[in-house]
Amino acid sequence: MNSSRVSFEDVFVKHLIVAGLGVFITYINGIFVFAFFINSVFYTDPRYILYVHLVINDIIMLFFSVSLHFLAYTVPLLNVAVCSVLLLFATTTSDNSPLNLAGMAIERYIAICKPLHHTQLCSVNRTYILIGLIWLLNFVPALVDIFILLMNKPIPFFSMSLTCYSNNLYGSNQHVMRAIFVSALYLSCVWMTLVFTYVKVLQAAKAATSDQVSARKARNTILLHGLQLLLCMLAYVTPFINNFFLALFPNNRGTILFSTYLLSNIFPRLLSPLIYGVRDQKYFRYVRMYLTCSQFFSKTEPNLIKS
Repeated sequence: MNSSRVSFEDVFVKHLIVAGLGVFITYINGIFVFAFFINSVFYTDPRYILYVHLVINDIIMLFFSVSLHFLAYTVPLLNVAVCSVLLLFATTTSDNSPLNLAGMAIERYIAICKPLHHTQLCSVNRTYILIGLIWLLNFVPALVDIFILLMNKPIPFFSMSLTCYSNNLYGSNQHVMRAIFVSALYLSCVWMTLVFTYVKVLQAAKAATSDQVSARKARNTILLHGLQLLLCMLAYVTPFINNFFLALFPNNRGTILFSTYLLSNIFPRLLSPLIYGVRDQKYFRYVRMYLTCSQFFSKTEPNLIKS
């Protein structure tokens, strides 16, 4: 009885932490999204369009991640077809972040190193095409997982129920090979993009004719993209981290799995607004206004919106 009570309390506390963090992070990210859509000054800047897409993507990813976490406890056996759809969107949004970061780094590189071509190369239409391409490049591999399942399992399998997590449903050798190939290809391309753009911006910062302040900010921004990418990669190394610590502390399985879940799925979703949006003075002054609700009390707010 005491054991089941402790187990219930443990599950309740974990659910409360996940729910609380989910609501808090969604609220913070939602303020950044709201600030973008309420102020047309951001609509024509590809940098802010790519940034707000990253934040919206994080909100969607967080929703599916938290939903799957709750379902694992409340509905231990989930219909395979429903599980496939949930994992399709969870995987796609999770993999969108690295490619979006690469796009943001390229935009900063063009802005600093090729300023005369920035308006043409980084137009609003091209930015939205890039966002569509990012979704396509990640949606198709996630969809391939379902097709592999269709080829290996009979149709009645999709009406069955199982515990809904990726390794359980997509655990075949073909799924593993697909995941390794696509992840290695995309992440290597993103890393090469970040290194290339950083080196080029660094060279521009040292040039006598460069805008030193803008180049330095762009260089620091690309470094932050690298930090964000490292955090995104936690999702890929989490299974190895789990196996390592589970071998050392087999009696703390629940705590280890929960901790790595928070580190790889929850906390990185908070860092996008904190390490990028807060640094941007133009963007953050609007966010601060909505966070403090000063638009309801300040008489100068209409002038701020027009600035």
